[in-house]
Amino acid sequence: MTEFYNKPVVVFGAGSIGERHIRNLWALGFKNIFVFRQRNLPFRDIADAKVTVIKTWEEVQQINPFAAVITSPTSLHISQAQKCVELGIHVLIEKPLSSEIESLDQFENMVKKHHVFVYVGYMNRFHPLILKIKEIISQKTFGNLISIQSKWAEYLPDWHPWEDYRESYAARKELGGGVALTLSHDIDMALFLANDQIKKYAVVKNYKSNLELNVESGADFLMLFNNDITANIHLNFYEKVKERFLKLVFDEASIQFDFFTSTLTIKKQEGETKEVLENFDRNDLFLSQTKYFFDKIESGFQIEESISQINDSRLIIAMCNNEQ
Repeated sequence: MTEFYNKPVVVFGAGSIGERHIRNLWALGFKNIFVFRQRNLPFRDIADAKVTVIKTWEEVQQINPFAAVITSPTSLHISQAQKCVELGIHVLIEKPLSSEIESLDQFENMVKKHHVFVYVGYMNRFHPLILKIKEIISQKTFGNLISIQSKWAEYLPDWHPWEDYRESYAARKELGGGVALTLSHDIDMALFLANDQIKKYAVVKNYKSNLELNVESGADFLMLFNNDITANIHLNFYEKVKERFLKLVFDEASIQFDFFTSTLTIKKQEGETKEVLENFDRNDLFLSQTKYFFDKIESGFQIEESISQINDSRLIIAMCNNEQ
């Protein structure tokens, strides 16, 4: 076990999410951490974690990492992932896998050839209350799931007050931004909970806000799955009072999950019940996801899981780009 955690790991990018992954790798026991970045800027906050900064692919090859975590801007994800896979490096990639689908067939073939584990970072699949909802669906506790509705609204300038939102990847088309790709977690949630293929979908994007972006600031998705479940997802960067919820309607009840208060409300004709996840730390989702990624590598994985990750990403990216 100690030998496993002494193996070198490289993190691509060191923005806020990159620093989170660095801290979590350190907390999980990895002490041989390298950070690949083009500019050797001061870190904002990586606590006690100690890292070595590298700037070239030659250095990546020299350290021979067995795994990588890619947290760079979306536009760089797939090219960096491809280079890692060519070197036989297992890859955990922050969502989305790419900003376009054209290169994904080639990437899938490379993953099969080099037999590496690939996981895309939709960490809400590890949320205890989402997993409870998943169990309710599978056990048909309240009958069949009929429909899914979600909303995620947060004002982009409030995300990282220490930086100019106009320079963030989320605000810039050339970096793979836009609300659809950036907040595509909710699309993944619909796929995860409906547990079937999408039969058809429609997308409408909103460009009307006063935010200084060259991408959409709002997006609405309507989906019909093969099992006849429907989903309606609204995402926006422009709403100043943040709101994020997931609502599911069943034959005998409805469930609403508030992400910001970690509250699950079950409503039936005879009344409602609430469950609050006390002392919830959002970082636990990232920790669980990272632990899952490395446990799979250590204990053995099926290449089909990597391919499934790529296929789900292919669909999500096509939807976000409104490609039928």
